Amino acid sequence: MALCLFASDLHGRLTGYRALLNLIQRDRPAAVFLGGDLLPSGMAAMMAVRFDFDDFVSDFLAAELAALKQTLGDAYPRVFVILGNDDGRIEEHLFLEGQALGLWEYIHNRRVEFGGFQVYGYAYVPPTPFLFKDWERYDISRFVDPGSVSPEEGTRTVPVPESETRYATIAADLARLAGEDEQQRAIWLFHAPPYQTKLDRVAVDGKMIDHVPLDPHVGSIAIRRFIESRQPLMTLHGHLHESTRLTGAWQDQIGRTICLNAAHDGPQLSLIRFDPEFPDRASRELL
Repeated sequence: MALCLFASDLHGRLTGYRALLNLIQRDRPAAVFLGGDLLPSGMAAMMAVRFDFDDFVSDFLAAELAALKQTLGDAYPRVFVILGNDDGRIEEHLFLEGQALGLWEYIHNRRVEFGGFQVYGYAYVPPTPFLFKDWERYDISRFVDPGSVSPEEGTRTVPVPESETRYATIAADLARLAGEDEQQRAIWLFHAPPYQTKLDRVAVDGKMIDHVPLDPHVGSIAIRRFIESRQPLMTLHGHLHESTRLTGAWQDQIGRTICLNAAHDGPQLSLIRFDPEFPDRASRELL
């Protein structure tokens, strides 16, 4: 069995990271998937979190994984990483530096091989009500849900060409990234969940803006359509912390594709274990 671990939306929580590091050392997985919203950015600032180091990526995450790699040697896992909509893109260069050191593989908008499987990474989410726009894209068109803010507005930590903010879409990105690749053994690491599933619910039932009811499903239509049409083996998601609590489900299925959600709105680490040969046997625990 090729044990894989999947976690997402840690938002810089040291207790969650340390629980994950301890499990990696104990269980020796073949791979670890980190699905974005990894940094103590917006959420940690709102919670007035303070750390004993200057830079989270260099001084904590890279340092801890470097020590773990030295301890495990050849048993050190493949670590696949993307960022999420609460992570500043200004930190992206630190993830590229960590990749150069062999600590992880930064796979946003990339495909890599893993033991006979193909792993793809994609960080962008559809427009949200939040003003931080580094990792937001229009979904399938320039439509924005009531209550959400256009990717052309808000703030960014790195400059982006106007043509990209106005016309780039998740749908076009996924078509370009997948190309003509076969998807029977493909694992997609997304930050956003697919639309209208058990993985994309938020608590806005009965709420309206300007007399327009809000859709409680806020996942990506483009990701949903991609899964329906291309049927990858499995997809990994985060982003919407409360969805599992609201629906009672952390997994769903679209056709043959198994979809798993590691986001969680409690203080524990939500950890998913899976073997890519048997994605329907995945399990979840709160630590």
